[in-house]
Amino acid sequence: MCLLILRAKSATMTTTETYSANRGLFTAVVSSNRQIGERFYKLKLEFSGSGAKAFSKFRPGQFAQLDISTIALPELSSIPEDLADASRRQILLRRPFSFTETKVQKDKTTTELLYCIVGPATLRMTTLAVGDSLSIIGPLGNGFWVPHGKKTALLISGGMGAPPLQHLAKVLTADHSDIETIVIAGAKTADQLPFESRLDEISQQLGFALPEFAQYGVKSMVATDDGSAGFAGPVTNCLSDWLKEHGSGYDKITIYGCGPEAMLAQLAEIARGKNIDCQISMERRMACGFGVCQSCTVECRVEDSNETIYKLCCEDGPVFDSREVVF
Repeated sequence: MCLLILRAKSATMTTTETYSANRGLFTAVVSSNRQIGERFYKLKLEFSGSGAKAFSKFRPGQFAQLDISTIALPELSSIPEDLADASRRQILLRRPFSFTETKVQKDKTTTELLYCIVGPATLRMTTLAVGDSLSIIGPLGNGFWVPHGKKTALLISGGMGAPPLQHLAKVLTADHSDIETIVIAGAKTADQLPFESRLDEISQQLGFALPEFAQYGVKSMVATDDGSAGFAGPVTNCLSDWLKEHGSGYDKITIYGCGPEAMLAQLAEIARGKNIDCQISMERRMACGFGVCQSCTVECRVEDSNETIYKLCCEDGPVFDSREVVF
């Protein structure tokens, strides 16, 4: 059943490539690792040889599994107090990350990922230096797709859900210039928005709030739960207001979402109420990343039935049609 559903999905994509056909175990070299906020960092990785070829096909919404086990901890004075105890834990499993972008230059492929210090693994990542090597499995999973006949793409991110949507914004503007792309980025507070900065007041009035999207000519809005920046309230409320203001033509819209599961459930409900196509990137703990451990199940509806089945976030997703996910 899962295989049939995935084949049906591929018919709506604009590419006939098999997303994970070139996946494997590769080595990447760190080209930069810089801090952009109190706990936010951007890490650039460079692949060469077979790794460059494989990751040149990396699609928005796919992910890679990074081996963090051999990375050293930072100096004791640099460890946040709330992670002092957790930082001592041994890192056994790889960690999944999506990329904010990929760049292909001759025989090299450079990728960038955004990470936030939330535990012992991401804490160790802050010590990665230029020239360090990382063991990476990928590309993994199935990413976002572009249905035919759409005119508007609404990219909705919550917190650290931003990276694959940044990548998607770049691809949409480069390969689908006939589709208007609009971003709504949300977080609990302004400090928790995972971006380097916001543009000046004039730029924001013109609809270009975030440089990460403005570089592609993509309009963006910000929503914070506490009202400390942009729209005051959840990002899903901001989306609802936008849909009310723009009225009709819902059949020409695709909503793309990545963020906390509660936010994704709200997106699915909004999309269902207006019959809007909606794709959501789910998150689960992934021990292997390619379907062996069976630890990342997502309950999904069976079409034209009251039954449900369990799919794997790593293999069948992480991007799903919101209509099929049971929240």
